[in-house]
Amino acid sequence: MAFTFAAFCYILALVLSAVLIFFAIFHIIAFDELKTDYKNPVDQCASLNPLVLPEYALHIFFTLLFLLAFQFGSLLWNLPLAVYHIRRYMQRPVMSCPGLYDPTTIMNAAELNRAQKEGWVKLGFYLISFFYYLYSMIYVLVSSS
Repeated sequence: MAFTFAAFCYILALVLSAVLIFFAIFHIIAFDELKTDYKNPVDQCASLNPLVLPEYALHIFFTLLFLLAFQFGSLLWNLPLAVYHIRRYMQRPVMSCPGLYDPTTIMNAAELNRAQKEGWVKLGFYLISFFYYLYSMIYVLVSSS
């Protein structure tokens, strides 16, 4: 059982995808609180916006690690979401701080539903990715001996 760079990438992706799962759950809970009027949109956006860039950076980071490790299956799995993250951030509303969520438009029903659906889709993607990375990590560790 040899420890390779690909195994390191999968271990790191496994840990980071667990972090991204918590980010997605936090986003889903935050949008549900907005939908049921438990929280103020300004406060909620102030807590959500600082998490956007770390989420995108983590996902793009281990996507690039898969490129460097020549793990093209994992790269192709992550590439669509990485491109979506880049495109979504480039088309964000004009704001004074980094982030995606504008307190004046987040309470729009269509925007709130879109953000909530995006959170659920990301949660599903990160959960599937977690188990895929777990399987791939074991496969790389066992087959590299």
